[in-house]
Amino acid sequence: MFLKRKNEEQRGTKLDVLSNRKSNMMKKAAISILLISSISFNMAFAKEGESAGLKEIYHVYSSGQYVGALSDKDAIQQIADKKIKNSSSQYEDLTLKAGSGLSIVPEQVFTSSTNDEATLKKLDELIQVEATAFALSINDEIAVYVKDLVAYQEAIQKLKLHFISEAELNTLEARKSSNEILPELKEDETRISDLILSEKVSGVTVDVNPEKIISPDEAVKLLLDGTLEQQVYEVAAGDVLGGIAKKHNLTTAELININPGITDTTLLQIGQPLNVTVLKPLIKVEVHYEKKAVEVMEHMKKVEETDEMPKGETKVKQEGSDGKRVATYLIRKENGIQVGQTMTSETILVEPKEHIVLKGTKVIPSRGSGSFAWPAQGGYISSKMGYRWGRKHEGIDIARPSGFTIKATDNGVVIAAGWDGTYGQRVIIDHQNGYKTTYAHMSSISVSTGDIVPQGFKLGVMGSTGRSTGTHLHFEVEKNGATINPMSVLK
Repeated sequence: MFLKRKNEEQRGTKLDVLSNRKSNMMKKAAISILLISSISFNMAFAKEGESAGLKEIYHVYSSGQYVGALSDKDAIQQIADKKIKNSSSQYEDLTLKAGSGLSIVPEQVFTSSTNDEATLKKLDELIQVEATAFALSINDEIAVYVKDLVAYQEAIQKLKLHFISEAELNTLEARKSSNEILPELKEDETRISDLILSEKVSGVTVDVNPEKIISPDEAVKLLLDGTLEQQVYEVAAGDVLGGIAKKHNLTTAELININPGITDTTLLQIGQPLNVTVLKPLIKVEVHYEKKAVEVMEHMKKVEETDEMPKGETKVKQEGSDGKRVATYLIRKENGIQVGQTMTSETILVEPKEHIVLKGTKVIPSRGSGSFAWPAQGGYISSKMGYRWGRKHEGIDIARPSGFTIKATDNGVVIAAGWDGTYGQRVIIDHQNGYKTTYAHMSSISVSTGDIVPQGFKLGVMGSTGRSTGTHLHFEVEKNGATINPMSVLK
């Protein structure tokens, strides 16, 4: 019997009842074997078998692997019909088929020795219902399955309409098909110049598990978000942002970014829902815009140093003014987010005028530079300017220095040096630029009225003369006759 079977195979009597259908357009298209109701046989051999008293059995293979033998070939079709019937109500809109990758080899035998029950049980598991669908691929990788070509085209259309209006899309497509030359942009006008799908998008008809087929709206969401559903995590006791992020392969920054209102200092509440899904689009939709705008050109500011003016003094050499231009831009948006802007043309209507300021560098010992140095040797502010003990404290107190020398905070002329009631021993310097400074409660004075003192010059020694509760320097600053907070000018 074995030799006879071998001879039959060599004569070409082996028959595949189910055939593989494989798309040559898609690398990942499903391979589906469709069960059919009729089988062709070598009738001459069948008659020869009948005359010899032989019986026919059917050997079933799945993807090259042996499943078992059957005495009745119609039992396979019955399983397929039953599965399709059971699925018809669930998938009314789809064309259903039964696929399994099966092939059947008939054999003539003298004695039938099949285990139909075991073989049919295996086949019931192998045979799956499939639907004819349309696979949408991104860069030759299947991304989604939709019902048919019409659904595929609808998904692509809705993908574009996610970023521009239907009117804008119709205008763009009409212009592309007619190759018309665009009119010149008007001032302050923006228009769409192109819409591009950055990835290669293609499709092909395939057979697939009907559960994988989704609607055009779902297809658009999957293409733009990378997922149909966002995963939500509920905060548990002991959770912190960093730990939650790590559990879901995110950085803390990513977790904060996808949860508006959350910061790194937010106190998490038990049961609080957090989005832990970072969207990863499968496709990028680029929209290009042309924009023409009348713009203000801000003038530049420039400082020129001159030794013809005292240090600290400034003067406007040239008043600046803004300019005006008409500029045309190409703007690129990727999935709704601007990723680039390039100026393509520019027409200057009014040139901007530079604002130039002269800054003096000439050092005059009797004139301050406007830069105030710390008047003591270190120390700290023991009392700020403001009201205390029912009256205003007109300056700051500096105590606990590393040394007791009091120094001129800037160049100037000593206009008072000596005792002054509650100030005790004090010195006043006129810096000849609108500023005056006072140094009080000194134990001794080293300068006299009329002396020209440079910045850092020793004026005396810190003490506790006048109304004072301890060794310190009371320091005041006047600007144009009004007392100001020394901390606003001290370095």
